[in-house]
Amino acid sequence: MILADEATGNLDTRTSYEIMALFQELNKQGKTILFVTHEPDIATFTGRTIVLKDGHIIQDYINNNVQSAAEALLALPIEED
Repeated sequence: MILADEATGNLDTRTSYEIMALFQELNKQGKTILFVTHEPDIATFTGRTIVLKDGHIIQDYINNNVQSAAEALLALPIEED
């Protein structure tokens, strides 16, 4: 099990998607990954989302339309130096 607290916090979009692509690959290999995020776009890369407020679960749902972080990464504009 991998526990990641704000693993994409304060990162640019490209690096965030790279991290999420790595998490998705590890998950495909059978690793359980639990991470915390405040970014709804990052949550679209997950199979399940649990939303907490004031220490209580207010939503718990399965994402039937998990987005591919690798595909989202490829869709980003090419960076120029």
